[in-house]
Amino acid sequence: MSSLFYFFKESLTGFSRNLGTALGSIVTIFLSLLIIGIFLVGGGIVNNVMASVEQKVSITAYVADDADQATIDSVMSTVQSWSEVASVGFTTKDQALENFEQSMSSSEIVAQLDGQNPLPASIDIELSDPQMVESVAQRLAEDSTFQSICDNPDDPTDSVKYGASSVERLFEVTNYVRYIGVALIALLIFVALVFINNTIRLAILARRKEISIMRLVGASNGFIRGPFLMEAALHAIIGSLLAIGSLELLRRFALSRVSDAFMWLPVDLSGTVYLQIYVTLIVAGLFIAAVGAFFAMRRYLKV
Repeated sequence: MSSLFYFFKESLTGFSRNLGTALGSIVTIFLSLLIIGIFLVGGGIVNNVMASVEQKVSITAYVADDADQATIDSVMSTVQSWSEVASVGFTTKDQALENFEQSMSSSEIVAQLDGQNPLPASIDIELSDPQMVESVAQRLAEDSTFQSICDNPDDPTDSVKYGASSVERLFEVTNYVRYIGVALIALLIFVALVFINNTIRLAILARRKEISIMRLVGASNGFIRGPFLMEAALHAIIGSLLAIGSLELLRRFALSRVSDAFMWLPVDLSGTVYLQIYVTLIVAGLFIAAVGAFFAMRRYLKV
């Protein structure tokens, strides 16, 4: 405890003595973490948008007009028991025609049917994991009970629709977006580490004689590093708090307006997500500052 108190006291002394360099380090950490935080928030928003698009992926399995209702219920019960499935519904022929009428801007097409209803009934499947849509569709098409009631028994896979080509492209795009987001955040962390390392190196350079004297009188490397690591942690905490404050202002004033303007887009993140981002920024700031200070001091400890 006495060593920690000494380290903290010395870090405050070094902070006040080298105020200009300390402010430069804090500003560097603040700007680096702010950019990383903006990308994390943006990544969370993009992930929300991608997830909302993916959630619209569903499976429609068409059944024959003469299909027995008991058999349909049996298929629905079986599908509902699958872990990849969130819910199962049923659309009758009349409901399918009504939905078609509502989707048409003109009633002329419906009038040309002359009271006939060519639309089949269908089993509608919502997925708990949209990424599993292809395997669920294939599994359903291979089910013998479903094959007995599907509207195309010669080719059951033709009775199971989920927009295969569109869904495949959708998942490719969403995965690419997520990978690019992770790569950008990793790159930003690396750039921040380089800049902070250089800034802390300048701060230590200004006190290299002090370090050399402490080393010559027999102080251990850990004892010498302590105040500098504590000072770097102090810079990191102040910089991260400034970044968090800026992000909170951005959340309350800018994102709220964007959310009101684009209500159909899920751009608003939950408070838990923001809390996780803020904790991540503090931890990242401490880690980057500690690593930067550690490597910046190596050359001055070799006396």
